[in-house]
Amino acid sequence: MNHEIRWDCHMHSSFSADSDTPMEEMIQKASQLGLSGICFTEHLDPDYPDTPDGLAFALDIPAYREKLSALSRKWAQKPEVLYGIEYGLQPHLAESFRRLVREEDFDFVIGSSHAVHGYDPYYPQFFQNRKESRCYMEYFESILENLPYYDDIDVYGHLDYIVRYGPSRNRYYSYGRYKNILDEILRTLRKKNIGLELNTGGYKSGLEQPNPCPAILRRYREMGGEIVTVGADAHSPEFIGHEFEKAAEILRECGFRYYTVFRKRKPEFYRL
Repeated sequence: MNHEIRWDCHMHSSFSADSDTPMEEMIQKASQLGLSGICFTEHLDPDYPDTPDGLAFALDIPAYREKLSALSRKWAQKPEVLYGIEYGLQPHLAESFRRLVREEDFDFVIGSSHAVHGYDPYYPQFFQNRKESRCYMEYFESILENLPYYDDIDVYGHLDYIVRYGPSRNRYYSYGRYKNILDEILRTLRKKNIGLELNTGGYKSGLEQPNPCPAILRRYREMGGEIVTVGADAHSPEFIGHEFEKAAEILRECGFRYYTVFRKRKPEFYRL
């Protein structure tokens, strides 16, 4: 296990609609890997689009909180277990989100774009009879539509998530091709003091790069960005800490000397 990045700050258990793994199995695997800590970031995507497999990304927050609290007490030593959430952002959900983060004592909040104008790009319907480049642009435009409404998130999750699922994946994709809108997104994040997530889930999707791609991370650093969390987006134990060696190397190459862990919504910086 890589000894530079000791925290996996994006993972899911059976409390998320797309995982059937008991939370305790995720903690056990993290312990076996020697991780210092993990953060569960269970999915909450209100008003999620209808999908072929009928998934509904609701979250039983009281049950989630209670289970995590009990397991945190049980695993009093390593790994430390933190309480997070991955919220599916859409502009009309902003007020309900503000109420939620006031009511819950989360350690870490990821804001992610999954739903784009009634579709999730995870499903092929989003790309049917459309140019892939136009679909990618629409996804980035939706991020800019979200950002005016959301201030109380810690990082934006897997910023180019859509590239995992496009017909050509990242074959024709690059930061340079979408530079203007990506720079506008990064400038807005910086103004709001919202960080970026380096999500290694892209590797298991066959991209051979994380989300976002290294060029976006480099540009964020050039703009003065320092807050970058690392998560494998694991939905099952075998992907915890996945490709963290590559993540550490990419962060260093992009000019970062630290990665970030949020505890009680406050960033803490760990040297690479």
